[in-house]
Amino acid sequence: MFDTMTMTKTVGAFCGALLIFLLGGWAAETIYHGAGGHGDHAEQAYTIDTGEEDHGEEEVMEVPFAEVYATASASAGERLWRQCGTCHKLEDGSNGTGPYLHHVVGRDKGTAVGYAYSDVLATMDGDWTPENLNGFLESPRNYAPGTKMTYRGMPDVEDRANLIAYLATITN
Repeated sequence: MFDTMTMTKTVGAFCGALLIFLLGGWAAETIYHGAGGHGDHAEQAYTIDTGEEDHGEEEVMEVPFAEVYATASASAGERLWRQCGTCHKLEDGSNGTGPYLHHVVGRDKGTAVGYAYSDVLATMDGDWTPENLNGFLESPRNYAPGTKMTYRGMPDVEDRANLIAYLATITN
């Protein structure tokens, strides 16, 4: 019924029709979605003036830590302590994976008895003031590059202030 020439013409016609459909799809995509093609985003062609100015992103006012710390809640900080309690202990002289935090607010840096600090914290000058603790808790690796503490940091300033207020109550 079909000879070789008829079969060749049939397959050629099918491939030709497929090629026309593919080229038509590509042309329509170019016309209706801009010349950018797949994944590219064309610039906006025009802007409608609504009478309002575009202010971009809203500026975030950063409140000084001292103001936030003045109104910090130790009870809220106690709830935040749970995540610290996996590595630190509050009992005087009882180290865990990290040093004990009994009376840490106001204590010299790197002086928890019996704890082997990283070189950077062992040689760092100063006390653990609320401001220094704030900087350390925000990003331990930025505050003390080379620290052994693997905690990524606490981004919210209110949470840091509440936690430090709670730690300040641990003195007995």
